[in-house]
Amino acid sequence: MNKGLHLFALLVAGATFFLIIAGALVTSHDAGLATEDWPLSNGQFFPEMVGNLFWEHGHRMVATAVGMLTIVLLVYLFRKEPRRWVRRLGLFALFMVIAQGLLGGLTVKLMLPLAVSTAHATLAQIFFCTTVALAVFTSKSWTRQRLTFEEKGPLPVRYVCLAAAATILLQLVLGATLRHSATWDKHLPTDLLVAHIGGALAVTLVLAGAAIMILRRHGGESFLTRPAVIGLALLTVQLMLGVAAYLTRHASPNEPQPLNPMVGITVAHVACGALVFATTIVLTLRAFKVLRAADSEFDLATSPQRI
Repeated sequence: MNKGLHLFALLVAGATFFLIIAGALVTSHDAGLATEDWPLSNGQFFPEMVGNLFWEHGHRMVATAVGMLTIVLLVYLFRKEPRRWVRRLGLFALFMVIAQGLLGGLTVKLMLPLAVSTAHATLAQIFFCTTVALAVFTSKSWTRQRLTFEEKGPLPVRYVCLAAAATILLQLVLGATLRHSATWDKHLPTDLLVAHIGGALAVTLVLAGAAIMILRRHGGESFLTRPAVIGLALLTVQLMLGVAAYLTRHASPNEPQPLNPMVGITVAHVACGALVFATTIVLTLRAFKVLRAADSEFDLATSPQRI
């Protein structure tokens, strides 16, 4: 384990999280078309950042910084990381950040089409979790030898964690579609809103179920219980932020411009959603690392069939 590499991976993950916040600020301020140029803004690398151009060009500057950090991280990985699959994950992260930049350019050039804007927002979340995974894989807690534990109960926890991560990803796609389907001065589409509420219920059931199973079956293993507890806490905050975001957003069309309470709560909702997703990814990775199939499950899978 290289401490410097791990700290730099944490830096990239933190910068990516800040980039998600910057992107959410652009959407909440309806600043996506503050300039029709890309990659320049009004034909300049450093334009006068006034009005909505502050949010849009600021977002581009943060994205550029994250891209540069990702390149440095990849070089760091190839110099210091002996595991080939971790280096390949770093290469995948670089491809993702390039694709993310191109999608960002398309959103401007194509005048904010819903499909491209949704893909841009969703890929940002996936890229964030990729950087979080790199931080996990380069950490001391991951690289040191750990005892493995047999799964308890008929339903393997690690698969429930994986289902929770997949459910959250689908919910993030729904949330991104909902956010980009109407500007701040229009009401949200009812069908998408209902789907997003249903997705929140599904995430609550699956993630809470995974966390409770871990706390009951492996309560003494902080390697697993810590992300489980953090995930439950973030989920609670996220649900409250979702209700608050809807209430402030519902009143928004009656105002002449996006109000700070709506912007702040909505951005916090997006940011907390990213943290819930990242924490669930950490929980899933750790579950697959230390939990193994029960002996009966192993025997059933490996023993020859009896006629």
